[in-house]
Amino acid sequence: MSIDLHGMALVAVVAAVTMLIRFLPFLVFSCGRPTPRFITYLAGVLPCAIMAMLVIYCLRGVDLLGPTHGLPELIAAAAVVGLHYWKKNTLLSIAAGTALYMVLVQVVFV
Repeated sequence: MSIDLHGMALVAVVAAVTMLIRFLPFLVFSCGRPTPRFITYLAGVLPCAIMAMLVIYCLRGVDLLGPTHGLPELIAAAAVVGLHYWKKNTLLSIAAGTALYMVLVQVVFV
């Protein structure tokens, strides 16, 4: 049985970088000082920006001039938004929207 040194080194580096990323904020901001205003600002802004980027990423391939004119995507996205505002449950909204999109694409808009 041969030992794969390259693979072992790769796993070790990935583990070390992951640990560094996880521990670094606690090391940098742990001296009893208040959190910088810029970091607090980013904590408030980044979740919305990331969600907007994910929506753009998911809808980037929609063909509005195609045979369905983007209707399955529009209906599923509206269902996700409506369900999220109604139930306030992210996982439920995403799962239901994905299931609805699959049904629309495979059954309704064939």
